Amino acid sequence: MEIISDGPTLVLHGAFDVRSTWEVRAAIYEVLDGPDDEVVIDMTHVTTIDVTALRLLAVATRHAWLNGHHLMIRNPGPAVRRMAHLARLAHALEVERAAATA
Repeated sequence: MEIISDGPTLVLHGAFDVRSTWEVRAAIYEVLDGPDDEVVIDMTHVTTIDVTALRLLAVATRHAWLNGHHLMIRNPGPAVRRMAHLARLAHALEVERAAATA
C-alpha cells in the first residue's frame, strides 16, 4: 500500500487489507489531528479491500464526526463498493458524490 498525503487528502494506491490497515490508520488519524475540518480519502487506485479495512474507514468516519471533522471517501471502485455492501458497512461511509456532467 502506498499512501500519498496531499494536505487534507490521502491518496491510497494498491491493496487495502489487513496487512496495510495499521499504516493507513496512522495516516488517517494524523490528518484528522490536523487543522483541516474536511478530510478526503481518495480510493481511485485501491485495487482490493477487505472487511478489516472497511471497518477502519467506518470507525475513522465516526471518530471524525465526533471530533467536529468530516471524512469523505472519494472514487471507491466497484470492488470497494461491492465489499462495503456485502460487509453491511456502506451506510457507515460517506462517499463523495461525483458532479453531474452535461
